[in-house]
Amino acid sequence: MYIIGGILMDYSEVGDIFNPLSEKINLELTNNKEQRDEWNNRVRKHLDKRNEINIQVKELISEVQKQKIVRDAANIKVKELKEIRFEKSEKLKLIRKEMKEKMGDKENRTNKKSGPDPRRIKSEMDKLENMYERGAFSGKKEKEFFNKMKKLSRDYKEAKKVVKEDIFGNLKKNEREAKYSQAKAHDNVEDAVRNAQEAHDLMMELSEEVDRLREIANNAQMEVTISKREADIMHSRYVVSLRCIHSMQDLLKEITTEENEEEKVEVSDLMSRLMSGDTLSTDELMSLQRN
Repeated sequence: MYIIGGILMDYSEVGDIFNPLSEKINLELTNNKEQRDEWNNRVRKHLDKRNEINIQVKELISEVQKQKIVRDAANIKVKELKEIRFEKSEKLKLIRKEMKEKMGDKENRTNKKSGPDPRRIKSEMDKLENMYERGAFSGKKEKEFFNKMKKLSRDYKEAKKVVKEDIFGNLKKNEREAKYSQAKAHDNVEDAVRNAQEAHDLMMELSEEVDRLREIANNAQMEVTISKREADIMHSRYVVSLRCIHSMQDLLKEITTEENEEEKVEVSDLMSRLMSGDTLSTDELMSLQRN
């Protein structure tokens, strides 16, 4: 007989209590194990997701750094090209300033240039030369011919001199060249600025993607923590249920062992009494037969 909960019970009574209780706890044990395994699966799933995203984040961060190098190099190029454009612009300003200063002389130079065309004078000289060779200037007309040729020769030299001294025309040419050079330098700056902006925009786009993925990775880590906590709770319950079952089984086993030991002691006593000549009751004899 055993006292459980303040009540005296034998083995069968203890078994009547422990057996259904053991079945109930066994169901809880199975349920706790299934839930624990399910939460552990979630832990692995969220861990895999977090690790995969972290790999993507690492790759994107590397790409962001590359784009930053490209952008910084482009910005340096922009700065250099702006300096070149400034130099070209200053050169153009100086040429235009010089042209403005020469504008006062333009009218005089234009008047000089509007004199006899050197080609026309040369043509007239050739014409007179041909006439002289054909004998058109004889006698007194020959002197007239030489005087006119001298005058035309002086006019021809003067006309050629005026053409050579057309400084304003050279300035106009220089202005055109400087203007073209300045425009090209400006286009180069615009191209470099555009390249730098594109690199910057791409870098910002990648940075935003990094932030977005990091948030997802953080959420996945949060799910890992939650799932692991729930898995630990289910595992603790599983262990408690398992211990309860084992404790009941151990107790029943211990009861069985003790009863067997008591029966062995009782049989030994009966045999000793029988051998010593004592008279045994019917129940005692039946007990000896059972054992």
